Amino acid sequence: MIVDEKFCFKEATNLTVHKTSVFFPGDGFIVYDPNREIIFRFDSYGPDSEPKDELVLMDAGGKGLLTLCRKKPSLHQRWEGFLGERMEDHQEPVFSVCRSSIIGRSNMIVQVFGDPGEEYHIRGSYSQRCCTIFNTSSENSSKDPVAVIKRKVDPSTHVMLGKDVFWLCVRPGFDGAFAMGLVLVLDQMYGHNADGDVQDTDPTSEDFSS
Repeated sequence: MIVDEKFCFKEATNLTVHKTSVFFPGDGFIVYDPNREIIFRFDSYGPDSEPKDELVLMDAGGKGLLTLCRKKPSLHQRWEGFLGERMEDHQEPVFSVCRSSIIGRSNMIVQVFGDPGEEYHIRGSYSQRCCTIFNTSSENSSKDPVAVIKRKVDPSTHVMLGKDVFWLCVRPGFDGAFAMGLVLVLDQMYGHNADGDVQDTDPTSEDFSS
């Protein structure tokens, strides 16, 4: 799944994700590349802390890259992703995200439409900022990790930062915009409540930098 080839980095890349606020606490995200330049942003204006039904991931200039819509009704908390800013109701989604089970702790399944073989699983604990996105496509028997969400450690003080600042570590060739779109969905589902957090694998600290 590629949103824009310019976000498919040639080398392993650690993006710094800052859950920030424009006017109210928990209002949005700013994502920085390794050169401390803004690469993605998400704004959600207003004091309403209730879960949102539509999210738009933007680039640094405010161009819509992905629109994520909560599908209702849905026992599995299904979300659908659309390229760019969704303008019309008949626009077809390019991928979906949902829980694989509504009972107990389980993993998340990401299915890419138009390519039946492309599928990803998200496992771990987003509320603890420790989870992994695996490529589980039918032709990929090894289930390789393609992105990791993990807590960030200040390199100068070696102190672990709070959960509002974390790393999104992206494997070479995997679209960082797609990965950040999945982070937005995870934040809506698990950002304020650890109950039901995806947790069927050991957390990993892999950052693809080795």
